[in-house]
Amino acid sequence: MMKKKLLDGVVVLDLTRVLAGPYCGMLLADMGAVVYKIEVPGKGDDSRSFGPYVNGESAYYMNFNRGKIGCTLNLKKEEGKDIFKEMVKKADIVIENYRPGTMEKLGLGYDVLKEINPRLIYGAVSGFGHYGPYHNRAGYDIIGQAMGGLMSTTGWPGGEATRTGTPMGDVLGGLNLTIGILAALFHVRSTGIGEKVDVSLVDSVVSSMTNINLIYLAEGRIPERIGNRYESTYPYDSFKAKDNSVIIGAGNDKLYKNLCVLMGMPELADDPRFLTVKDRVQNHEAMKQIIETWTKQYTVEEITSMLNKEGIPGCPINSIDKVVIDPQIAGARNMFPQIEHPVAGLMRLTNNAIKFTESNADPVAPAPVLGQDNDLVFGKFLEKSNDEINALKEKSVI
Repeated sequence: MMKKKLLDGVVVLDLTRVLAGPYCGMLLADMGAVVYKIEVPGKGDDSRSFGPYVNGESAYYMNFNRGKIGCTLNLKKEEGKDIFKEMVKKADIVIENYRPGTMEKLGLGYDVLKEINPRLIYGAVSGFGHYGPYHNRAGYDIIGQAMGGLMSTTGWPGGEATRTGTPMGDVLGGLNLTIGILAALFHVRSTGIGEKVDVSLVDSVVSSMTNINLIYLAEGRIPERIGNRYESTYPYDSFKAKDNSVIIGAGNDKLYKNLCVLMGMPELADDPRFLTVKDRVQNHEAMKQIIETWTKQYTVEEITSMLNKEGIPGCPINSIDKVVIDPQIAGARNMFPQIEHPVAGLMRLTNNAIKFTESNADPVAPAPVLGQDNDLVFGKFLEKSNDEINALKEKSVI
């Protein structure tokens, strides 16, 4: 029997494009909300043109918009605005990721929409948020990573500041928007009062840098790029093995002592250079040389097997081809489920990381093709006649 979805009955109007906003809508849809993906007629979400492609369809778009009901609506036309206001009356949540002020220029800002539906939760994610001296600036993921400090601490000593391989600013922005919306949903159900959730990509990155920020706030020292090493504990790094590099995370005294025994050097635990976490961080270069003398004798597979047998965190540095066949990740945790798309056919997507015991948050439906559900949305949801829908199409409102 299919497990229930926790957000059954929650109605979301998704005006977002590309990644941060659609990621939030994706999570809400995976958890059971009815998410109406509202796109520009004839063009759609910008990410429909982003690769990679499957049978001409953007896999990028299909991943972040799975499970949504797709419709088109021109919000620059007065009739389109009126239709959107009709939809707001029946919705629980509106999400958008326009530059701040755009919705207000359209006459559809939070102050207007909350008068139509006082229980409405309005979620917005933007580069810098809806207030402050930079709020009108455009912002993408790379802006969030650069302005928020993440790039300055990513990479190797002496190297250039580096953007993370995945768009972490956007992902963090989408996650924070989802968290804020779920909190607001709880609040509105107990008070009847709606809320505006205002999330910034820059803030999201800054918030994620908690311990890194504290190096400067507590010590006055500007954090630098340190490769795979961790500022707060050691050994917690990558180490060269016979065939590649291996990750070892002996992050506390007990694990460190177990590692010393495993390496055949129990006396190392009493070495005054490495007695405490603070000592090991300070003397990380000497410690890395000692550990690599041991790791270079074995393959990555041999080392990880020994480490995990002793309960010491360790793993290979997987390339994506290894991740997608891993029995834990792809198998037991179902992180790459298959979905049948009407154009792309059977394809694998990246799942969300949320698992419930009594409920289901796995994706169950594909992303819509552009305008796929116009008749359903405007006919069933807004109860318009076929003649009215056809007139809207002729006037390019939908």
